Amino acid sequence: MDNIDINILRLLQNNARITASEIASKINLSVPAVSDRLKKLDASGIIEKYTAIINPKKLDKSLTVIMFVSLENPKFADKFIEVVQKEDEIIECYYLAGDYDYALKIITTNTETLEMILNRIKLVSGVQKTKTTVTLSTIKNNYSIKPDYD
Repeated sequence: MDNIDINILRLLQNNARITASEIASKINLSVPAVSDRLKKLDASGIIEKYTAIINPKKLDKSLTVIMFVSLENPKFADKFIEVVQKEDEIIECYYLAGDYDYALKIITTNTETLEMILNRIKLVSGVQKTKTTVTLSTIKNNYSIKPDYD
């Protein structure tokens, strides 16, 4: 990867719908050269996927929480992960080292829908304890890492 690839990635991060022609004009490269570079970035896995970022508030999802979950024993992890995968309002799940085993980012409608999700999680065999923190606002939310120049 060189500086041209990094510039292409930055343009795509800003607008994934940008055309190869628009990229070419911004970085002073031919359209076929940009297309070749895009194919290589895709094929190498550097670009994982293209997606639409949906504003949760426009869909009446205004409550964001971070929920920490501790399991009694790692043998319960598979069932827990299965439940997490089925919950659409759990948008991120991280396996942790420390006091809790998992951190979940949940975006839901209100405290009533959060209560239902929390109850479903607590019903999973092996869930020992939870801790839920309500976010007041989002200070920073990057959807991807920033590519660096070498």
